[in-house]
This record gives sequence, structure tokens and C-alpha cells, in this order.
Amino acid sequence: MSTKQEKIQKMLEMQKKFIENEHANGFDAKAYYTPDSGDVLDGYIDTYNDIAVDVMNDAHKERGSKR
Repeated sequence: MSTKQEKIQKMLEMQKKFIENEHANGFDAKAYYTPDSGDVLDGYIDTYNDIAVDVMNDAHKERGSKR
């Protein structure tokens, strides 16, 4: 996959789009946790969390730590 820095950049881009959507449409917990297929937030949580775990694992590898 990508480097740790590229993953972090992707997360920042996702956050920016999320915030833009929230400012334009408000926050709807139902749409966030159970979005309709094709919605702006469709797959957001899973994708963001997957990238975050990858970044964490990359950091552990860099430090030689175990989790």
C-alpha cells in the first residue's frame, strides 16, 4: 500500500470532505453510522478506520514495538 505519510494525507483529505459535508448539510448520526448506498458517507467509517489501523501498525513497525 502507500507510505505512512500518504495514508495520513488520505485521512486528512477524508476529514476535510467530512467537515465540508457537515457544514453544508449538518450532522445526521443515522446517515453517519448507517449511510445509504452511494451516499457521501457510504464506507467512510470503515475506510477511515482501516487506514488509521494501518498507520498505527506502520508506527509500531518503525519503533520496533509490539502491540
